[in-house]
Amino acid sequence: MAEGGRRRRAFIGSFTAAGGPGVVTAAVDPESGGLTVLSAVDDVPDPSYLALAPDGRTLYAVSETAEGAVAAYRVTGDKPELAGPLVRVEGAGPTHLSVFAGHVLTANYGSGSVTAVPVRGDGTLADAPSGLLRHTGSGPDQRRQRTPHAHQVQPDPSGRWAVSVDLGTDSVRVCTLTRGRPEPHREIALRPGSGPRHLAFHPDGTLAYVLNELSPTVTVCRWDAVDGALKPLTENQVLPGAPAGDAYPSGIVASPDGRFVWTATRGEDALSVLAVEGEALRLVGTVPCAGHWPRAITEADGFLYVANERSGDVTWFAVDPATGVPLRGGAIEVPAASCVVLG
Repeated sequence: MAEGGRRRRAFIGSFTAAGGPGVVTAAVDPESGGLTVLSAVDDVPDPSYLALAPDGRTLYAVSETAEGAVAAYRVTGDKPELAGPLVRVEGAGPTHLSVFAGHVLTANYGSGSVTAVPVRGDGTLADAPSGLLRHTGSGPDQRRQRTPHAHQVQPDPSGRWAVSVDLGTDSVRVCTLTRGRPEPHREIALRPGSGPRHLAFHPDGTLAYVLNELSPTVTVCRWDAVDGALKPLTENQVLPGAPAGDAYPSGIVASPDGRFVWTATRGEDALSVLAVEGEALRLVGTVPCAGHWPRAITEADGFLYVANERSGDVTWFAVDPATGVPLRGGAIEVPAASCVVLG
């Protein structure tokens, strides 16, 4: 059961422009991890990424469009209810969002920026952003890295810092909020051409794992929450050999006990299991994601949930606690699925 005695639910984002149903709500079976669709709402265009408020009563969604916006939903029932109008984020193509220091932060891929939108006391959004941080720079890949592309932004485990991952500049930025404005603290360079996409923290808060999209690897970094400093240590392959074709890593998550890291790779349509060995990772192996083009991966209560964008489904897997290897449990149909959030 979720906090407060509510049954656990999954919220699934999708691309409405590709035939997706919008935001889907599903019940979660606590024994099997299985999903049962409860409702769908399509009042936000392309709600590709979702995030829950800390109290679980409000769900925030990006609108991954050229105009770029964010929305708030009430999720106290089984059908989300829009709580106010969409708020423009003054950035193009937001692909990720998170809640940090009383604000919703969005990573705007198209314009390479991070936006802060204040959250009111009742969980609704202010009418306009309070600040915008524009990234600068580029990378060696002339097709994908001519300009900045902020792909993810999230708080660190201490709650003191926000980190944004930029695929276009091969870097991670550490930020603070000053009077509602994202302010740069430092920028950490990763290997040129690696194309960092998403980052997951080890549960003890001392390590960060940066998943690279343009090369199927994970960069292990030491994280200093006191100084807000990220130090790259090693870069690890997420596939056992050279990809047969396209291979674009998309999602990464660390296990709650800190023993494993899982990644999803599009094209190869594979989930990778990596064992945590001190400050290193060891590739245990891969399993099929049971769909096509896995865009995101989420862990909850010993299960993994994978949003397969092009096959239009969400699959769930039970994780072997000894080996970390996922075993497919089932799937539900969600056209153009893009992310799964458990609440």
